[in-house]
Amino acid sequence: MPQPFVVPRESTSLPAHHETLRRYLEVRTQTLKLVEPLSAEDQMVQSMPDASPTKWHLAHTTWFFETFVLSPHVPGYVPFDERYKFLFNSYYKQLGTHPHRATRGAFSRPGLDEILDYRSHVDTCVQRLLEREVSDVFLQILELGVNHEQQHQELIVTDIKHAFWTNPLRPQYQPPGPIKVIESASSPLSWITFNEDIYDVGHDGYGFAFDNELPRHRTYLKSFRVASRLVTNAEYLGFMADGGYQRPELWLSDAWDHINANGWTAPLYWEREGDAWTVFTCQGRAQLNLNEPVCHVSFYEADAFARWAGARLPTEFEWEVAANLIGVRGNLLESGAYHPSPARPDKNLQQIFGDVWEWTASPHAAYPGYRPAPGAVGEYNAKFMCNQMVLRGGSCVTPQSHMRASYRNFFSPRARWQFSGIRMAHESS
Repeated sequence: MPQPFVVPRESTSLPAHHETLRRYLEVRTQTLKLVEPLSAEDQMVQSMPDASPTKWHLAHTTWFFETFVLSPHVPGYVPFDERYKFLFNSYYKQLGTHPHRATRGAFSRPGLDEILDYRSHVDTCVQRLLEREVSDVFLQILELGVNHEQQHQELIVTDIKHAFWTNPLRPQYQPPGPIKVIESASSPLSWITFNEDIYDVGHDGYGFAFDNELPRHRTYLKSFRVASRLVTNAEYLGFMADGGYQRPELWLSDAWDHINANGWTAPLYWEREGDAWTVFTCQGRAQLNLNEPVCHVSFYEADAFARWAGARLPTEFEWEVAANLIGVRGNLLESGAYHPSPARPDKNLQQIFGDVWEWTASPHAAYPGYRPAPGAVGEYNAKFMCNQMVLRGGSCVTPQSHMRASYRNFFSPRARWQFSGIRMAHESS
């Protein structure tokens, strides 16, 4: 029977003072810190169907712990509110019906105070449960819930950024801070070569993994090269100046139809002021820094740019092989910038983790031998293995403890409200 998401631990039980409880409380507290700058009104806004209100993120992550951790493991557990089973179910069909995603911003009730009481109630119950011995299955599902909440921490930032951008007042999520314009030349781009070989890919068995990272398997790769850094705003402006958005030969068919139907002529959040460009950030509008990685582009735009540049996007396995050379470090959530940073003047491989999620050429599909976990929790990733493209590496709003080389994020090729960017690749000559 397939294991649910996380490699089994050596111990069969853990006391409350163990790392498990500390990590649980740390992640739950981090979520509350992310919402501190927001009013109750801010937390109700849903600016588009792909985004969710902050208040909903607070409730849904709590629903996850109540549904998958407390209800199955606490005899006679009484839910905080029976109505929440329906209201905060995101998409788990085996658990019954749920509201349409696009309507989440219409729910003024329950109020924010009630949602915070809900979180407190569930946290207390989880803590009490950890005061006694618990099974490996319990710990696995709890760890899944913690990582699930870290995914929603990213979404809290990306969704409120989009909400504030749609507001004509263009409010700031963060107070003004050091988003610096670096005037020096950007880091030179070089190419890192990898030899033809059979490589091991997928999660290596140490620590947590989502089930779509499994099983680890071998894959053949021809020799290839990946760019030493991410594509910059200056380079993307070159694509735009060369008529990139007006040249159908650069675009996939669905992409060409989509950019024309939606009037795309630049990345999301870019605005032209005379001869200059500005970009909307979590600190409000700023001058476009030419040396920063281009951000908030779709797979369609990333693919078209790579074709224009005489390159291509890396496959997810090429990316993973390259990432295995680098430890998990970079401009991630803990930096507090919530904005991509320029590359260092270094020809070695950099910006692999953090800054922007990197589009790959790979569809989100099952690995050979993959089987989803049994029950509703198996819907976590398996049901999205259609019409999605894989992104790798995390972004400036991804928690560092949430990242690893085998991590597979995925979004529709049209999505660009996430912090997503471009790294190029091509065959090795």
